[in-house]
Amino acid sequence: MIINQKVSIIIPVYNVQDYLRCCLDSVFRQSYNNLEIIVINDGSTDGSRAICQEYLETNNMILINKENGGLS
Repeated sequence: MIINQKVSIIIPVYNVQDYLRCCLDSVFRQSYNNLEIIVINDGSTDGSRAICQEYLETNNMILINKENGGLS
């Protein structure tokens, strides 16, 4: 029997400032409470990093900022 197991949501981010707020808002509106939200900013050069920082201050998530490494 599975009871309220933790679900990890990994969101890769690279220059998606136009769509990022909609994505993050959607994830944080989920009714399932036991979520681990991991956002990986892959060296964005637009405003994506600032948006991630803004959400980090008001929501329970993990933010990883790294140099751009490409798809893999």
